[in-house]
Formats: sequence, C-alpha cells, structure tokens
Amino acid sequence: MSSVVVGRFEDWKHGEARKALVGDVAVAIVRIDDAVYAIGDVCSHANVSLSDGTVWDDECALECPRHGSAFDLRTGVPNSLPATQPVRVFVARVVNGEVVVEVES
Repeated sequence: MSSVVVGRFEDWKHGEARKALVGDVAVAIVRIDDAVYAIGDVCSHANVSLSDGTVWDDECALECPRHGSAFDLRTGVPNSLPATQPVRVFVARVVNGEVVVEVES
C-alpha cells in the first residue's frame, strides 16, 4: 500500500464531497464532522460523478446526482435503487492536518 495526500483537512467543510485523483482513479472524498471517507467517484449505475451528489451525513452516504442511489461511505454498497452494485472504497484518514488516501501500489 502507498499513501497519497489529496489535500488539507481544513479545506473540506462538513458535509462536502470533492473529487480527487488518486493515481489514475477518480475518488470522491467526503468529510463528515472529524472523519473523512473515500469512495470511487463514478456511480455503478450510470457514468456520473458521485462527488457532485448530496452527502447524507446522518446515514454516512453519498447520493448520486443523476438517479438518487445513495452509497454507504464505509462500504460502498448502495442503499437505494436503481444502483445495485457497490463502488470501490479506499482507506482515508487525517495525518498532520492532511487528508491521506491509501492505494494499492
């Protein structure tokens, strides 16, 4: 595993999702309170950027802006239709004020 810094934690607001490139993979980075989550940025149902969607902080999920499927930020599993396939989940953490995402080397 290798770690990639994708930005400063303070630059994300609570309930905000942003797209970051981790190597050649687009990843949606989400902040909820003091935690960060990272999931694949492309919806498994439609070729749409999840980072443009709405964060459901109470359910720890990110909703696809096109068809409304919401993906659990911890597991990548959709918790509503029409998506039925999960998206990839990455380990994300805050180290010395920076958001770090772990990727396979």
